[in-house]
Amino acid sequence: MQNQAAKKLSPFKKPTSQQAALIDQAKDFVRAHLHDTTPAVFVITGDAGTGKSVVLSQLFYDLQQAANHRTSVMANTQNYFMVNHPELLKVYRNIAGELPGLLKKSFQRPTSLINRMNKRHETFDVGVIDESHLLLSQPDHYNNYYGHNHLLSLLKLCHVLVIVFDAHQVLRLKTYWTQDRLKRLLAPYTQKWVHLDHQFRMQADDSLIDWIDHFTGDRTLLPLQASFRHHYDFRIFSDAEKMRQAIVSQNKRVGLSRIVSTTGYPSTLDGGRHFITEGNFRLPWDQYNYTATPWAEIPETINEVGSIYTCQGFDLNYVGLILGPPVKLSADGQKITIDTSKITDSESFKYRADMVNSQTVLAAKVQLTLNAINVLMKRGVMGLYLFAHDPALRQKLSQEYGRFNQQN
Repeated sequence: MQNQAAKKLSPFKKPTSQQAALIDQAKDFVRAHLHDTTPAVFVITGDAGTGKSVVLSQLFYDLQQAANHRTSVMANTQNYFMVNHPELLKVYRNIAGELPGLLKKSFQRPTSLINRMNKRHETFDVGVIDESHLLLSQPDHYNNYYGHNHLLSLLKLCHVLVIVFDAHQVLRLKTYWTQDRLKRLLAPYTQKWVHLDHQFRMQADDSLIDWIDHFTGDRTLLPLQASFRHHYDFRIFSDAEKMRQAIVSQNKRVGLSRIVSTTGYPSTLDGGRHFITEGNFRLPWDQYNYTATPWAEIPETINEVGSIYTCQGFDLNYVGLILGPPVKLSADGQKITIDTSKITDSESFKYRADMVNSQTVLAAKVQLTLNAINVLMKRGVMGLYLFAHDPALRQKLSQEYGRFNQQN
């Protein structure tokens, strides 16, 4: 299991023809606008698992090789790779430590880079930003960011930005983005948008991806289909402890299998740890990872529950997802509802001055919770296991799963 994430993102992993063409487009864009008087932005969109990070990793490696080549148009350029996700930053810095021409200091959190550049009155040439939907869209004084928007701050410091964006992976109000908001902000700048649409992570049939997209989109519970099991292990559990045992078994068999959960469990500290309890199931949740190794690659985390903060941007072979207390079945039994009063992740929904309408904030809370479910459901390369806290939803899924099993 060692360094699985770094292996996935390594520039030496051969890109697909679609990815290679996109990398070439991005390099052409960078070279064409490197000396423009106003910044230019290349935007890559795509859902979770469509290979956006792989494209960026290869692109930045190529740009840095060119920067070190004295006859290249990129010669001596100063370029940075940014990601506002501490776990993912660890992976990129691990890669940099192993490859020629890549320095760990070239990989930065956006706030750190912005503050350093402003303090020194410096600028840079090209910025590559992974998970740009995690960029701050308001000040965050607690984390020493005093600008109004990460993206605007970076555009004042560089010539070209290449960013990846997925509106379905926006998870906090302080990083609240929509595609329309992004387009309005970028309107004054030269820009090019491209889209990745092939699902690389999940070895699942398109019908299962469609089921997840409806679950987390219009909140419709579509019928389970036999095709869900085409080259994929999809299961629904009525017992969280049995799901844990199945995940442990898969972890012993193929590795990189973990339990994850949505928000919704009140803080009941026990020995300094936050536990999730569901019947006979009891494990610590969302533990901060102080090591340089990504959470899922630490063997001991098989005895923990992960969250969007530990898993976003990473592959797991098998994921067992606990749908927490906010995720409920509607009264008519046909749709998913989100009970925002059950959300316990207060950090995600801190007040922002440009969102004062209560209905707007409520709609954002619902959407961000659905986004988190989408992110977690799409972690598993080989399998997805589900358990629902809400008794009505658990019964509905179990009944549907029973019918599903009879047909298979």
